[in-house]
Amino acid sequence: MESVHRSLITAARRFRFRTTGLLLAVLAFGVPLSAAPSSADHRPVHDLTARHGPIRGSAYMGMGVLTHDGWSGTPGGDRVTHTEGVDVASYQGSVAWATLWGSGVKWAYSKATEGTSYRNPSFAQQYGGSYDVGMIRGAYHFATPDTGSGAAQADYFVDHGGAWSADGKTLPGALDMEWNPYGDACYGKTQSALVSWIRDFLNRYKARTGRDAVIYTATSWWSQCTGNHTGFAAANPLWIARYAADAGTLPAGWSHYTMWQYTSTGRTVGDHDAFRGSLTDLRALAIG
Repeated sequence: MESVHRSLITAARRFRFRTTGLLLAVLAFGVPLSAAPSSADHRPVHDLTARHGPIRGSAYMGMGVLTHDGWSGTPGGDRVTHTEGVDVASYQGSVAWATLWGSGVKWAYSKATEGTSYRNPSFAQQYGGSYDVGMIRGAYHFATPDTGSGAAQADYFVDHGGAWSADGKTLPGALDMEWNPYGDACYGKTQSALVSWIRDFLNRYKARTGRDAVIYTATSWWSQCTGNHTGFAAANPLWIARYAADAGTLPAGWSHYTMWQYTSTGRTVGDHDAFRGSLTDLRALAIG
């Protein structure tokens, strides 16, 4: 009996030593007790994404461009007549709009929705805040064609921030079409099926708002996933993503871009964009 008692004491001491050592390691070195994020993890979404892979809802304009094309550079000569803008998402959180306005930024797009279940928690501050300082603002939807129909996602977008009003300060909604951050680049769809999905979204958006949505994309994605489809160029303004000295070759059908996302380096204050035209031209687009 005495030997059993001694064995229990020894085991208890070993357990206490091991658990104490583990606790000290956690406190001293930040050793995680679990590799999986929990609902109590309040770190920014982009930090979690870096550790665990993309989280549904964490996508933003240009995310796929950076991953797949790796463009870099500074804007060049074809921005002779332009009006400076930015685009933001939950990544930026609360934005210092007065500072951006003071630096010459006159328009902004904020991510409103993704799929049919995600809403940007910072949307109210971003969308309303840009408007309050005098900017012409708009909302965009990050498309995930593998999670719902185009019409369903257009409805979700319009119902949660993507609507349009003829106040001269609200731009038509934008459809963000780029590489799938969660899986297959073209969302598991054929080129013709993806074109049909985009058409489904655009038709529903126009039926709900009376406006033709802006299409945001990169030329290489558009070629890969839609077969360089030309059918939307006549009605839908093009927002091209290219981080280089010029906007480069555009997707088939468009003779010019309306907006150009030319850099993704201003990550804390949003990506920087150029509207092709004057502030008066931008107001004309807003009015419709």
